[in-house]
Amino acid sequence: MQCLSIDLTAKALQVLDLCAATTTSLTVAESCTGGLVGASLTAIPGSSAWIDRGFITYSNQAKIDLLGVDASLIERFGVVSEDVARAMAEGALDRSAATASVAITGIAGPTGGSPDKPVGLVHIAAAHRNRVTLHQRLLLKGDRDEVRHAAALAAMDLLMSRIRT
Repeated sequence: MQCLSIDLTAKALQVLDLCAATTTSLTVAESCTGGLVGASLTAIPGSSAWIDRGFITYSNQAKIDLLGVDASLIERFGVVSEDVARAMAEGALDRSAATASVAITGIAGPTGGSPDKPVGLVHIAAAHRNRVTLHQRLLLKGDRDEVRHAAALAAMDLLMSRIRT
């Protein structure tokens, strides 16, 4: 298991600087990253001015209970899907006082993949009040730590894109 890397910390600092410049508050909803984005953001002193809350919704039931993801979306599209990622981001926003949110669902491995949804498949969504939710599908390479790390970096990039536009 890795400690927070310099690049995650640098990316988190960029996110928080953007939050300060735009008076944007954040919430995160994480599955396969297990809190890595939230930990990266809250490692920065003063982050409490911009972070409202975080959800680690590793199980399907947690996504349903805590974020309001419709069970039928999970049944129809699978938990690792664009639809569920969008529902997670929007649900986190609905259940917080934040202005923007990011959500991540994926298969970090080394097991759990299938021909249709291989290890390394990650869906990220970023939501902002009164804006269209953005989505990104990634197929990441590497071991479990590398997939989680890359997903966290990509999530913060997508979140910054949603905040800027």
